[in-house]
Amino acid sequence: MECHKLDTETQVFFYEQDYYVLSNFSAFTLQWRGLRFDTSEAAYHYEKFAGIDAAKDVASDILHAPSAHEAFKIAERNKDLRRPDWDVVKVDIMRDILRAKAEQHEYVQRKLLATGDRELVEDSWRDDFWGWGPNRDGQNMLGKLWMEVRAELKTVNYAIETTSFGGEC
Repeated sequence: MECHKLDTETQVFFYEQDYYVLSNFSAFTLQWRGLRFDTSEAAYHYEKFAGIDAAKDVASDILHAPSAHEAFKIAERNKDLRRPDWDVVKVDIMRDILRAKAEQHEYVQRKLLATGDRELVEDSWRDDFWGWGPNRDGQNMLGKLWMEVRAELKTVNYAIETTSFGGEC
């Protein structure tokens, strides 16, 4: 087992370093709702404004943003236009985006599965909802969602292995 930066035998910290692949800012394109996004971060921010007539220009700007950071900044500047139920639906939307990222990129799947059963922690000192925040006591929701996706992948891989190698004698 390889440990990098803050990684331990029980935890993997992602935001930079070896598991940056799990960051929404990592450069893995995403086909999402029939559109192509450069990052899962852009797809997430797009969802804040998708389907809202008054915000269609904002959604378009996010879709065409030159970077994940710019998509984030556009969303922040226009948060008064985002969908009113955003705080209710954002976790489910993020879970689906992470699933899509893992499904569309074998490398993401392999890196995620390589974390074993360790706790995944988004090593973000800025965000105490998606990461563990400045005091290292945040909700770490992104890490929790990645652990859910990992468990789903393990179940699917186990089902494939048992049907592929099982059978009659």
